[in-house]
Amino acid sequence: MTHATASIGRDLYRTQIETGAGHRLVADEPVSLGGADGGPAPYDLVVAGLGACTAITLRMYADLKAWPLASVQVQLRLARENNEMVVERLLHIEGLDDAQKARLAEVAERTPVTLTLKSGLQIRTTLA
Repeated sequence: MTHATASIGRDLYRTQIETGAGHRLVADEPVSLGGADGGPAPYDLVVAGLGACTAITLRMYADLKAWPLASVQVQLRLARENNEMVVERLLHIEGLDDAQKARLAEVAERTPVTLTLKSGLQIRTTLA
């Protein structure tokens, strides 16, 4: 399925990431945490993935229904509430009526990344 490699050297927190499809990106920490702010921080990447999955899924659904969806903007905020991490997701949908927008909001709750994050994820760590 999906895979990626993250590599870090001596450049403080700057991390090179390569995905299985050969896409490359950089992650870093902000200056306030000792990084150089050379790329998104790890939690930024998590919410970015959720946002991308949401936007793509809503576009696919609207296309399948032949709805005149002009655009979708997904704003995300990761926050700590009562010792729990919570993602607040705000959808800006253009080109649809209220019923269609409401349906897309329902679909957003069942995107693949949404369901993965809501259900939790096992992580197995081994040494090479």
